[in-house]
Order: sequence, then structure tokens, then C-alpha cells
Amino acid sequence: MTPNRTAVTAVVAVTALATVLTACGSDGGGGGEAVTGGTFTEILGSDPGSLDPQLSAGSALFDISKLAYDTLVSVDADGEVRSQLATEWEVDGTTATLKIQDGITCGDGTPFTAQSAADNLNWISDPENQSGFLGAFLPVGVTSTAEGDTVTMTLSSPAPFLLLGLSGLPMVCDTSLNDRDGLAAGTDGTGPYVLTEAVPNDHYTYELREDYAWGPGGATVDEEGIPAKVNVRVVSDGTTAANLLLSGEANAAQLTGPDADRAISAGLFSREGTAIAGEQWYNHAAGHPTSDPAVRMALTQAVDYDELANVMTAGKGGPATALAVVEPTVCTYDAIAESRPEFDVDAANATLDEAGWVRGSDGVRAKDGQRLSLTFLYENSLGAAAAAAAELAMSAWEEIGAEVDGKQQDETALLEATFSTGAWDIGWLTLSVNSPDQAIGFVSGTVPPEGSNFSAIENAEYTDAVTRASELNGSEGCDVWQEAESALFAAADLVPFANATVYMFGNGAEFDWTGVIEPTSIRLVG
Repeated sequence: MTPNRTAVTAVVAVTALATVLTACGSDGGGGGEAVTGGTFTEILGSDPGSLDPQLSAGSALFDISKLAYDTLVSVDADGEVRSQLATEWEVDGTTATLKIQDGITCGDGTPFTAQSAADNLNWISDPENQSGFLGAFLPVGVTSTAEGDTVTMTLSSPAPFLLLGLSGLPMVCDTSLNDRDGLAAGTDGTGPYVLTEAVPNDHYTYELREDYAWGPGGATVDEEGIPAKVNVRVVSDGTTAANLLLSGEANAAQLTGPDADRAISAGLFSREGTAIAGEQWYNHAAGHPTSDPAVRMALTQAVDYDELANVMTAGKGGPATALAVVEPTVCTYDAIAESRPEFDVDAANATLDEAGWVRGSDGVRAKDGQRLSLTFLYENSLGAAAAAAAELAMSAWEEIGAEVDGKQQDETALLEATFSTGAWDIGWLTLSVNSPDQAIGFVSGTVPPEGSNFSAIENAEYTDAVTRASELNGSEGCDVWQEAESALFAAADLVPFANATVYMFGNGAEFDWTGVIEPTSIRLVG
């Protein structure tokens, strides 16, 4: 997801890819009498674009999809698997079975069955459909069948964290599964709310389904304080979002930096979690200067990432440790401290010299007629601290002979560049996941549009270690997962550099927050 208000999931959130954060935190500002039949207004940091919940794993879409779409299972803040659409489940080697509960209906009243679930899984599993969840939340090569009320999943290889992935995989109803045109600006799910109005870049309004009774752990909407409507407002500026929250015009907003300090000082209800705040990706694709391993190494050596982390998090974060840090985490280790190339400007210059990148009269290096000219993208909702960090990084790269065109972009444009047009060389995107296998598709394997490896990373040591780790059950493989990630960082294939605490605040409302607000947990209070 990350210290920006859009991050995530993960999804796995490349800048999100969305994911699960811990729901710990302060209950300041809570209490009061439940308000019945009211409207809950949430601030979203960027527009989600197409609302089809299975195409993109961007955090803005992941946040908004939770209102109208359910998953097969759910996971609580302690990492315990709970019921959702399925009430029973079992994973045995390369076979998983899930029993879908009776009586589940879509927003239009049609039933959702085990066959519906199997069809969803097979649609996502088909590479031709280019789902952003394939390889992250759903392993590649899964086939699914239905018999009666039971779905059987056959995996191509063991998936030690399969259920955790399924807890983030939204299910679409039969009517729209193969005729998806209406999903771009509408909803067709089994979730507690139905979209009634969509005004892109402004707001999205949802109305409650009063018959909904199959939420996480059997949650229903027959509770005092459940909002009759949810209004999601798109506000990219953090200070504006804070103002709306503090004034009571909004009930929930994710804030960072000074804006978070204002909310904390006001004693507002809050939830908090840990996420990656800074993560630097390189475009390895042919034709880009960053396809040269020496360039990636030199760009990494040229930056003091401890200083960068301090600037990025406004002194309130710390160094990155691994790809999967979002709680509940399956593995806890530091794969970065001993593997990331050390900060050494002289070494960076020497790396480029030895690789044949020669400085010109203007100070910019070139090799075989190609200038060391770099397009650097970072998200515009990251705030002033991130902008300052970007300036620091660009200055360091220019010092070793690169010319850098830094561009702030909103999440939609950033994901379009990295996953579609390829018009980038360095990107600050945060991959927010809570198990190391969820990162596999983003750092290895097939590139877009067929896959999610948007950086075109190829690292044989990583792939070998992943193969070995995947044969081990759950946390038994953590040491090998650490070995796999260390290989990526030692090669400067990507550079996670900062972790931070992220906050979701409430005013006039309380809720559970696991990276996204759980709709059935919302309680309006007055």
C-alpha cells in the first residue's frame, strides 16, 4: 500500500497494490450514540479509474471495491482465516477446497454459487484476461471446478499462503463475469453496498443492501450505526482531506506527516499499521538505460538511502526491511540491511566508468550513442516530504552523470506508465503485501500485459530460491524467502528504502481498518 493515502492492499498496492494492514491503534474520539440511517463519507486519495475490480490491483480501486464485492475468505488483524463467501476450507498440497455457503445473492438478487466462484477463479487465472491479481493473490496455473456447494482448486505447485491471497480476491457475479462492460462504471457483486452514482475524479455513492448477512466471520448489516449510504470523495491533496475530516465534512481519511499530526492532536479516532513508504523500481526492459545492470547498480550506490528514508517519512519512519511488511505478516526478517549495495559515490562513478558510460562536455554520460537520460516517476499524493526526497535522489543521480526528468503523477497515470506504455526508467511505487509469495509476479516472470512483472526483472537466484521456498509450508520457508529477496536487493534489481506508520482517522465514525475499511464494521456515532 505506504505513507500515502492511496496505498496499497496491493494488493497487493502497487502504489499500490493493495493489502492487509494491522487494525491496531487509538480509539481516541470514539464513543457516542449510534447514528442510524446516516451517510459515511470517506476520502480517497486518487480516482480508481475503471471500477472493474479484477483488472487492476491499484490501491484506490482496491479500497473502493470492498464496498460492493466480497472475497472467498477473510483474514483478521491477527492473521486468522475467517469465513466470508466460504464457510469451510482445506488446503492439502496442490489441492484446495472451499464450501460456499447457501443463500448468497448479488446486488440484483441473483444467486452466487460454487460454480460462480470457480468461474471467477478461472477467469482470473486465464492470462489472456490480464487480471492484476494473477500471480499475486492467485498463483499462476490454478484451475478450479465446482461440484454442488464445493469449489476445488488444483494448483500447479504448492502455494504456502494461498488463503491469505484469496482473502484479497474480489468475486464478480455471473451476469458480468464474461460481459464486463458494465463493471467499468458500475458494480455487480455480493457485497454490502451497491453503487448508485459515479462521478469520476469527484465522488462515488453507494447504498446499503439490507439483506446482506455473509460478511467476515458471519457479520451482517443489521447493526445500529451501519450507514445507509457511503459517499467516497476523491481528494488528492492531503491538507484538504485533513480539513474536511477535522471539520466533520468527512468521516474517514488516511493522513500522513503534519496532516496526521493535526488529526492526532485533535484526538480523532484512528487505526494504524506498518507499510513500505519508499520503494524504488528500475525499468529493466531493453532500450532503457536502466536495462544495464551497471546503471542500476550505480544509481543505487549514489544515494544515501538512510537519509532518503528520513526525508521521505519526515523523520517518523525507518529503513525498509523486506518486500512483505504489512501486518499480519507471515515472515519477519531483514533482507535488505546486509544485501543492498552501500552508499558510495566514488564506487557509483567507477561502476559507470567501467561499464563504458562516459561523461560528455555537459557532464552527462553516454554509451554507444545513448545518453544516460532518465524519466523518474513518483506519485503526486505522496506529499511534500516525498517531493523533497525525490529532489534529493535526483540530485544524487545528476552528480554521477545522469540527466533526470522527474515527474509527479497521480496513481492512474503512474500505473498506466509502468504497466502499459513503459514510458519510465525509475519509479517510486510501493508494493504492499503481507506474504512474500504475493510479490513473486511483480519481481519475476511474465511482463505486462500478460503478467505483472512491470519492471521486467530477471534474477535466476531469486527464482531458484522461490522454487525451494514454495515447497515449504508457511513460515517454515521464511529463511529461504529471505534468501530470495536478498538476491534481488544485492543485484540492485529494486530498492525498498523506507518503512513508515500509516494512519486511518475517523470523525463521527468508528471502524476496523485492515488496509481498507471493512464495510460491515463501520458505525456512525454522534
